[in-house]
Amino acid sequence: MSDRTPPDGEADGDADAGTVRTHCPYCALQCGTLLSRTDPAGGAEVRPDPEFPVNGGGLCQKGWTAPTLLTTPDRIRTPMVRDPGGTLRPTDWDTALDTVAAALTRIRTEHGPDAVGVFGGGGLTNEKAYLLGKFARLALGTSQIDYNGRFCMSSAAAAGNAAFGLDRGLPFPVTDLAAADTILLAGANPAETMPPLMRHLTAARLIVIDPRRTPTAARAALHLQPRPGTDLALALGLMHILVVDGHTDRAYVGRRTTGFEAAWKRAASWWPERVEKVTGVPVSDQREAVRMLAAADRAYVLTGRGAEQHSKGTDTVAAFINIALALGLPGREGGGYGCLTGQGNGQGGREHGQKADQLPGYRMITDPAARAHVAEVWGVDPGTLPGPGRSAYELLSALGTDTGPRALLVFGANPVVSAPRADRVAERLASLDLLVVADFVPSETARMADVVLPVTQWAEEEGTLTNLEGRVLRRRRLLDPPPGARSDLAVLRALATRLGDLPERYPAEPRAVFEELGRASRGGPADYSGIDYERLDAGEALHWPCPRTADGEAAHPGTPRLFLDRFAHPDGRARFAEVEHRPPAEEAHAEHPLYATTGRVLAQYQSGAQTRRVPQLTAAAPEVHVEVHPDTAARAGLTEGGHARVSSARGTTLARVRLDPTLRADTVFLPFHFPGAGRANLLTNDALDPRSRMPEFKVCAVRIEPADLEFPETDAERGFEEDGFEDDGDGTVLATATATATATAPGHGPARLQDARP
Repeated sequence: MSDRTPPDGEADGDADAGTVRTHCPYCALQCGTLLSRTDPAGGAEVRPDPEFPVNGGGLCQKGWTAPTLLTTPDRIRTPMVRDPGGTLRPTDWDTALDTVAAALTRIRTEHGPDAVGVFGGGGLTNEKAYLLGKFARLALGTSQIDYNGRFCMSSAAAAGNAAFGLDRGLPFPVTDLAAADTILLAGANPAETMPPLMRHLTAARLIVIDPRRTPTAARAALHLQPRPGTDLALALGLMHILVVDGHTDRAYVGRRTTGFEAAWKRAASWWPERVEKVTGVPVSDQREAVRMLAAADRAYVLTGRGAEQHSKGTDTVAAFINIALALGLPGREGGGYGCLTGQGNGQGGREHGQKADQLPGYRMITDPAARAHVAEVWGVDPGTLPGPGRSAYELLSALGTDTGPRALLVFGANPVVSAPRADRVAERLASLDLLVVADFVPSETARMADVVLPVTQWAEEEGTLTNLEGRVLRRRRLLDPPPGARSDLAVLRALATRLGDLPERYPAEPRAVFEELGRASRGGPADYSGIDYERLDAGEALHWPCPRTADGEAAHPGTPRLFLDRFAHPDGRARFAEVEHRPPAEEAHAEHPLYATTGRVLAQYQSGAQTRRVPQLTAAAPEVHVEVHPDTAARAGLTEGGHARVSSARGTTLARVRLDPTLRADTVFLPFHFPGAGRANLLTNDALDPRSRMPEFKVCAVRIEPADLEFPETDAERGFEEDGFEDDGDGTVLATATATATATAPGHGPARLQDARP
């Protein structure tokens, strides 16, 4: 079978242009950039776009070095299929796609459509996320689709939907923060995770809640340092003081909210002294935080992953939203609640159908009206659409089991490093009948794959993304991709056609996909129907919802500030949440007496699959480290720069010791960007929030001890050839069966592909 789609699958963009206006490929700020070609071989240089207000002419070191990844030596340039000896060998596209389609057809025939799973990513463009969800539900007929954004924003999304009837990271422009008097940051460290945001926070007095004295906390007027897993108790305590000391905006609460009395009954028992006992935060600091918020004319409450990545993350975020509502902040200019979204398209990625329970436009898949609308756009019977599937970790944990998927397609994710209880995830991936990974570098997950499909990078493709303030942005192409790489859209079209679906259902041109996305989202909470490429290319700043207006009317201007007149619930009121503190799923105990928490460092991003390939970033943060209080280190026999073994009930991580006298003595910190024995997620707990299904990344019980062994080299130090990858002489990267310890584990290997190949 031949794929008739052009290799790059895209008709938009000018690959001959000298400079294009586009956006950074990393975090949800989506900083505006000017990207320029420097040589015919694919080199480029980047400058900040001075006209884009979010970054205002600034970039972090990741943004400045982003073009380096475009010419990384280990770029995957040809499809690969694992041979009978366990080695990934280069092949042509037809063979690779035919192999995948034949295996999927066999598995679906023998075990049903839910025997195939799809795992997406929060960095995919809106067009890719939309078509991936459509492909899963139509071409595969599976309910088993979710994405790594479940690990990022799901708790804040669940809490925001419950409180406001709508989930948008920031329901106001980022630039509004520059005029704030006081900002509470709960579990957020933007000085490292999104440095250009800090220029909007310089005028405000910052209250930072974090177990660590992060670079953001170091700039704060007040740093509250709770024991890991106790943020909810602290939020209840702040609410208690706020009400008792008379700072509640009673007129706002009565006019614009419901549920205050029930929420207050929960907070009433969290008097300051009790909160101090549970959290370790002094009463005086609790009271000062409330005074600072109450005295401000313009105040904001913002949450990040530190508050959200818990088995009670939804309730924790809800408790902080309660504080904002009690102060009368949401839905007015100069104040509000917001969540600092993490991944580049973390907002748009969850709006258009790659989440297990959602259809495009942020519609729920269980809603008959939503199903009918989307089915009409797709030209199918609503009854043929599957129902909700497993959430991200539940999907990964079920792989290869009697009731779980036997095949998985991965687009834009690296769960071998990023998922909790990472050893179990690797074991589950190894047990599959078929693992297909679409990527442009040999990530740790790609190294385990049976089929690897090389896809385009950010500077080689057109599309849109939605940043943390709900602003829809244009990604523009500067460079042609390598001859062997194709866009994800072209890959999905080719696979759908091979699986017997209609090719016209899967356009490979981003503009055509976005036009269909607009129709599918029309009337939904995240309505993009009034947005098109022409308006974006003309420079309009369009925040969703931006509905299509009736014929003859002026185009809708978009909605930069939500909730000014009413909230999105039918009665127009916001809801207080009745929440109660509970301990983390795992408390410290005699065998594991310390708490471990994880997070990001300035020079790395997510699983590190991209940033660990940039020499400047690797030099700044070359390996995993563990931050330990000097007293804790002394008791454990650890020294600065030495090696430590950090162990939990689930696994062991090896890390370099860094002493930090500002850290809590009962807490250690590890960044989660590193592979192999340095994976912080070998330790983390897979306990899930009952509503958001968010894993408890931010707290687990560990012990720490010296490690008498040589510290493992990084990828950059040893080269991929020594880790199972070979160069065939023309830049093509191959992977052998030694690429990971699990690649040749029982049940994982090439034999299962033999019957599937044409």
